[in-house]
Amino acid sequence: MRVLSIVGTRPEAIKMAPVIKEIERRAGLHSIVLTTGQHREMLDQVLEVFSIAVDSSLDIMTPGQTLNQVFSRVMTGVDNFLAENPVDLVLVHGDTTTAAAAALAAFHRGVPIGHVEAGLRTGDLARPFPEEMNRCVVDVVAELLFAPTASSARNLEATAIKSQQIHVTGNTVIDALLSVSARIDADAVLRARLERNVPALPPQSRLVLVTGHRRESFGKGVENLCDALADIASLPDVDVVYPVHLNPNVKGPVNARLGGHPNIHLIPPQDYLTFVHLMKRASLIITDSGGIQEEAPSLGVPVLVTRTVTERPEALSSGRVQLVGPDRDAIFRGAAHWLERSHGKLDRTNPYGDGRASIRIADAILEHRQRRLAAAEQQERPAQRIAASVPHLVENAARATAKASGAVAVDAP
Repeated sequence: MRVLSIVGTRPEAIKMAPVIKEIERRAGLHSIVLTTGQHREMLDQVLEVFSIAVDSSLDIMTPGQTLNQVFSRVMTGVDNFLAENPVDLVLVHGDTTTAAAAALAAFHRGVPIGHVEAGLRTGDLARPFPEEMNRCVVDVVAELLFAPTASSARNLEATAIKSQQIHVTGNTVIDALLSVSARIDADAVLRARLERNVPALPPQSRLVLVTGHRRESFGKGVENLCDALADIASLPDVDVVYPVHLNPNVKGPVNARLGGHPNIHLIPPQDYLTFVHLMKRASLIITDSGGIQEEAPSLGVPVLVTRTVTERPEALSSGRVQLVGPDRDAIFRGAAHWLERSHGKLDRTNPYGDGRASIRIADAILEHRQRRLAAAEQQERPAQRIAASVPHLVENAARATAKASGAVAVDAP
């Protein structure tokens, strides 16, 4: 069974890497990897960390593209790839433009689709934008839906998706995180190298790690975050480390407002190994990322989410993730609260999985393959019975014709 995994962004690559590696290990499954290049540089870093070989790349990104242009180029590129490379299943992940465009291209080609991280919802198409719409589109056309939690599965069932299509697997990002975290813990040389990648901080410093990239935060939201970070960095023994996203709508205002602050360290986007190392060191994470809301509980690190809604309610229920929105005062109050009560790591029970999601996904794909083979065999049986009976029907018809002809000859005057 030829399984095509399509990734375009860094988060997709992180979350799909364990799935791709598991597919490579399974007899009966043949893995093919296609990248769209939606996040070219950051994508390559992740693929290298997990030793994933790419079979083909679309390289769709050009400066200043609109969402529609990206969507169109991904859809056309995937369509052309599928025309030349027949596959049995297309796997996409999450809520990106790559995922939605690739899923539609596969759907139009009649290729079954598997959606990893299916069923997440905020109920608001504007938040996050356009990710909420992308999720809904992929879920509608997918044949296999891998929901990370029971709550996500219920969201799918509420839209009349058949329960046999839904598999609750846990989130693959936990598979990736636990694997990389164990690798860092076991390798002192690697830890030393990663430490050289990040700013040198005083031993007593409490590290606040920051990320931000969501489109709905551009403008005032980014400015409010910057002002809040300046406030937070004024607290005693606090250093802010901010790997700044490459998007000009983030990079420009962040560097303008925070550049040169003594306790704020603006650094380039980091490879996944270094970023996990930073998360493990952090006392607090401030982010608008969905994946970090899932990862941080496994590391015992509290999270402030600079969004007004989240499609990950389990994180909020855990008490270790707090929505503060793009509000300067709320961000500062939340940070002060967590930093004041910071006495070591929190409980590490994670509602998003146990690190075995990829195994469950590969199992479900093989079960799906067996069901399709069985269904095809059942469809073939009537045709085989008809084909087997054709010689006998022809023979009987010939005998009947001969007999009839003989009777006419005898009775003829």
